[in-house]
Amino acid sequence: MRTASGGLLKRERTAVYLLFFLAGTAMGTWTARIPAIKEHLGLGDGQFSLALLAIAGGAMAGMTAVGRLVDRHGSSRVMIPAALLQGVVLVPPASAPGLWALAGTLLAFGAVHGILDVAMNANAVEVERAYGRPIMSSFHAVYSIGGFAGATAGGLFAHFDLSAAATFASMGVVIALLATWAARWALRSVPSAAQNPASDPGSGGSDARPTGIVFLGVLAFCCLVGEGASADWSSVYLREDLGASPGFAAAGYAAFSIMMTAGRLLGDRLAARFGAVPLVRCCGLLAAAGLGLALLGGHPVAGVIGFGCFGAGLSCIVPQVFSAAGHRNPAFAGRALARVASIGYLGLLSGPVFIGAAAQLAGLPLALVIPAVLAAFVALTATALRTRTPVR
Repeated sequence: MRTASGGLLKRERTAVYLLFFLAGTAMGTWTARIPAIKEHLGLGDGQFSLALLAIAGGAMAGMTAVGRLVDRHGSSRVMIPAALLQGVVLVPPASAPGLWALAGTLLAFGAVHGILDVAMNANAVEVERAYGRPIMSSFHAVYSIGGFAGATAGGLFAHFDLSAAATFASMGVVIALLATWAARWALRSVPSAAQNPASDPGSGGSDARPTGIVFLGVLAFCCLVGEGASADWSSVYLREDLGASPGFAAAGYAAFSIMMTAGRLLGDRLAARFGAVPLVRCCGLLAAAGLGLALLGGHPVAGVIGFGCFGAGLSCIVPQVFSAAGHRNPAFAGRALARVASIGYLGLLSGPVFIGAAAQLAGLPLALVIPAVLAAFVALTATALRTRTPVR
């Protein structure tokens, strides 16, 4: 068991906060300048969607490949270079001369983001284990705050009519500086092969992989389908089905995002008091009930309140799923988190598309029943988060 002084643990926790913040900042900055990139290259919606697929493809590839590296070399040796690279790979998309060059730069951006995602979550699990109490939700809350900060910064650059290149270069420097600061304080994790030689693929030892990881990925998938659906369809539903004004329609996703961040800020205290399984069960029920209110309320105000409750309900699920995956068997934490993150990310990507297809057949209100049902499924199967060994 690893021991450390309280001051050292706080510095290590702060370092992971910085990494989650800068990862969110990078993604938020990119998102804010999408219109400028699209206009500069003269790309239509269909063409630009191909470039956006490159981010998804890169992230999936990065997540899939990095788990074994994290277990073999330690999370800190992977996440620090990835964090520094995140600031570097943010810059090239602004200078891409055409669609395929843009896709190539976004592929690299997505790959680095996916690698950083898995590695920093693995390090967060190690810090949580050292603390001996739940702290994972707060890291994910900081990611959301970073996304807001990046989007705000990107919006300010756009407001003052500064180019996307200037935006990305400036924010890239900020991200690299934060990563350098985090590197000084980050927990220096011990590779799994050093802790348990049987976990090293080259040692000839037994492969004691943790069980139930795929199902934890399914729970993350169910949750992230709801996140993607809210991002892409909440304002459409409020505007076209409930008759909200364009400005008020945007309040649906705003309420979802605010309540998700607030829920994650409270999630660690709730997990410590009630336990992960009761917390996820209640969150799943709240999410299902909230989206049910949005769909059955029949009024824009009910829709906004419902999406806010949906966000609060989903807020704590993914952090608890990631924590359970990382603690199931520390020797395979990297590979477990990589698998869970990859499966979950499929939900974020495919969910909005699937709901759009269902809306074409049955209407958007009925299509949005899908994420509500998935949230209820998470509540019913929350016992999958039980770990055989305690966090400490």
